[in-house]
Amino acid sequence: MAEVALSKIAATKAQNADVKKFAQTMVTDHTKANAEMADLAKKKNAMLSTDLNSSHKSMVDKLNSLSGADFDKAYVDAMVTDHNDAVSLFQSVADNGTDPDVKAWAAKTLPTLKSHQTMIKDIQAKMK
Repeated sequence: MAEVALSKIAATKAQNADVKKFAQTMVTDHTKANAEMADLAKKKNAMLSTDLNSSHKSMVDKLNSLSGADFDKAYVDAMVTDHNDAVSLFQSVADNGTDPDVKAWAAKTLPTLKSHQTMIKDIQAKMK
């Protein structure tokens, strides 16, 4: 959810074309993944939070206050951090998860997350 929220902001505020393109990819891919996760949670009778955590709320506020190259850098840095965390989490669940459906979904989603991680790190490297 956080990546979708942050990327919706970036899709309109980013000045770097690569950042804008990445942001739109995030909105599309993560909206799809979030829907799949919601369907799986419903099947498992689990409740998912619909609120951003305080850290991500702070990042939304920070990004809304920035513009230009400062915005692009802050967004890219946030996406690198979030994707590093997400890849680590999904890898752990894919390898060690106890629920076979959740484990399979994590394994299926992991290649897309790794692709996003590579894309955003490449963008970050070009910006330095």
